[in-house]
Amino acid sequence: MASPGGGSLTSKDIARLAGVSQATVSRVLRDSPNVRAEMRDHVLSVMEGSGYVPNQQARAMRTRRTGTVGVVTGRMTNPFYPELIDALGTVLTRRNMRMVLWASDTDSGEAAAIEAMQGGLIDCVIFTSATEGSASLEAAMRLNLPVVLMIRGMESASCDQVTSDNHAGGALAAAHFMAAGRTDVAIIGGNDGGSAGRETRAGFLDHLRDQGIEVPPEHILDSGYSHDSARSVAVGLLAKSNAPRSIFCTNDVLAFGVLDAAKELGLGVPNDVWVIGYDDIQMASWGLFDLTTLTQPVDEIADLGVEMLLKRLDDGERPPEHRRFAPQLVIRGSAPDTTQPKRKPGPAGCR
Repeated sequence: MASPGGGSLTSKDIARLAGVSQATVSRVLRDSPNVRAEMRDHVLSVMEGSGYVPNQQARAMRTRRTGTVGVVTGRMTNPFYPELIDALGTVLTRRNMRMVLWASDTDSGEAAAIEAMQGGLIDCVIFTSATEGSASLEAAMRLNLPVVLMIRGMESASCDQVTSDNHAGGALAAAHFMAAGRTDVAIIGGNDGGSAGRETRAGFLDHLRDQGIEVPPEHILDSGYSHDSARSVAVGLLAKSNAPRSIFCTNDVLAFGVLDAAKELGLGVPNDVWVIGYDDIQMASWGLFDLTTLTQPVDEIADLGVEMLLKRLDDGERPPEHRRFAPQLVIRGSAPDTTQPKRKPGPAGCR
């Protein structure tokens, strides 16, 4: 359908046809949460009926926005992060936005992210694994770009954040061990200064301390974040004569390493060793692992994080929010519920 002047329809034409302001049409195009559902449906109906197709390049020139979100992430070898990125991509596509991805654990990834920010190639940035001193985060804050921290929060950062309540998650793992009378415990995790692992470890140890259990320093282990390093650390731990037989890991990949260590030493799970992970990645429910773990609801985190970005784009002066999701303990065979019959593992690929 042509505009009155003979060219293609513009958002101004859509605004006139729908009887709304051009600003309202713009908000509908980027799926802003500040548009009432009935108004969004009305404008979308007019667009569909008129055959209007938004021109991304023209929109960027007119609004000085690219419709592109930068995502800075790390450790893609942990399946949790691809699951989160997939959820983010789904939400952003639904809201007519594009995503460009950089790996923060490489120098080239950090440099490329900073270059894109400085060049005005993105409207806003999501960080999924930021740590203190992150050069790309410092650049985003300096350039006054809308920023959302996901998964890893940061007290020193004045920006929107959406995380899990990792302290509560660590406490849930400790409580599960305690409920079964298992006080010979250890915790294995990374120690790179990230908030998620630090908070999880604190929640685990604090809950045990409140119950009169002090975990010895040699049972609080830094394994880094790889499966192989966790397996190596766990072999050394479990081979000791007085080894703890209940191990909590701050992510599922590390827990898989502990399961392999137990198998290597001829130990049965859960008969000899209990293992709890964190994240509930898809593989955790596979019968091969049958891992008791704590959930991080990636779909909800992604949806809320994008909503925060859109609100920030509409109103840069609003106070920063920090929203936390409560993790849930998913009990499987690696650390069973001793008060109930053993649950069967879920089908492959289920969360």
